[in-house]
Amino acid sequence: MSETAAPRIRVLVVDDSVAVRRLLTSILSSDPGIQVVGTAADGKAALAALETLQPDVMTLDVEMPVLDGLGTLRELRKRWRALPVIMLSTLTVRGAEATLDALTSGANDYVPKPSQIGDRDAAMEGVRAALIPKIKTLHAKRLSQERTFAAAVAASTVRPLAGAASIHAAPVVPLRPAAAGSRTSAPSSGAPRPAPGRAVGVDMVAIGVSTGGPSALAVVLPALPGDFPVPIVIAQHIPPVFSTVLADRLNGASKIRVVEAKGGEIPQPGVAYIAPGHHHLIVTGTRSAPVLALSDAPPENSCRPSVDVLFRSVAAVYGRSLLGVMLTGMGQDGVEGSRVIQQGGGRIIVQDEATSVVWGMPGLVWKAGLAEAMFPVEGIASEIGARVGGARRIRNVSGG
Repeated sequence: MSETAAPRIRVLVVDDSVAVRRLLTSILSSDPGIQVVGTAADGKAALAALETLQPDVMTLDVEMPVLDGLGTLRELRKRWRALPVIMLSTLTVRGAEATLDALTSGANDYVPKPSQIGDRDAAMEGVRAALIPKIKTLHAKRLSQERTFAAAVAASTVRPLAGAASIHAAPVVPLRPAAAGSRTSAPSSGAPRPAPGRAVGVDMVAIGVSTGGPSALAVVLPALPGDFPVPIVIAQHIPPVFSTVLADRLNGASKIRVVEAKGGEIPQPGVAYIAPGHHHLIVTGTRSAPVLALSDAPPENSCRPSVDVLFRSVAAVYGRSLLGVMLTGMGQDGVEGSRVIQQGGGRIIVQDEATSVVWGMPGLVWKAGLAEAMFPVEGIASEIGARVGGARRIRNVSGG
């Protein structure tokens, strides 16, 4: 007797374009683990259908008539806090700005819309590769949260909220993050853990991040002081235009400067350089004369920019004077780069599971024994500051 197949993931597709709705329905229905339970042409219709359709995941267009994606998201989160929502956006400045607004308003992730809707095969393949793994990952995390909640209720440690919205029986019950700067625990993989301690002589901070990254960076970077004494390089999985808008937003909210890397810069203290979409960011030269460069080399781990590429390059230049930071993200990009950092004598810290949108990248680094400490996202900046605080200040070699 064969085992009963797992229930398919129920998806509601919301987009004002008939062509996009058909494309997404075709893409998602081709996966045996996914069922499109309905479509809607605007946010008002989508909200009206939620109780009846009971989706597990929603894909939500940014720009729609009647009620746009951002307005829909804000209304949705008043009742259905737990429903995973993936935004779909055009690769435009306006689309990027709206999508980043949505991520700070409760969206879980985003996928760029296909730029050439007429090239059906290419459009389908690009969206399939980006969208389906995110649907499955976010749904799996939601199921894990429900199991944790159910176990807590069974143990009489958590009371269900009266009148909790349907869609999912269990409301979101976020785990209380540890106090800022405190270490948290995680299941041990049995791999040797580096001895904890403050890094000595940190000359560079390298950050890797993916799913949930814009919101995580919006917590970490604005908390750093304006006189931060070393440069920061960041590989965030993000498309073109989005990386420019993200850098501008973070710059406006932070005491340090945050810029999109152009290539050819001499990294400066108190400046964070974000890899531009579709380009790897690497550091070349020597520790006393480093230079940033961009690369169009093939993607690694299906990513460009890639955390592995960045981490390998900074490890080769900075060695023991490097602090690596792995934030929330889906997949395994950055694991091998973290191994190179550790082998070169650098130190690595990671974001904890409770505050990560997806604990894929930081979780794998932690379980591999490559990181020496783990913190909630609110504690990352203070830990970076504590470790870099004793670092010698880098001379502004540009003369500026």
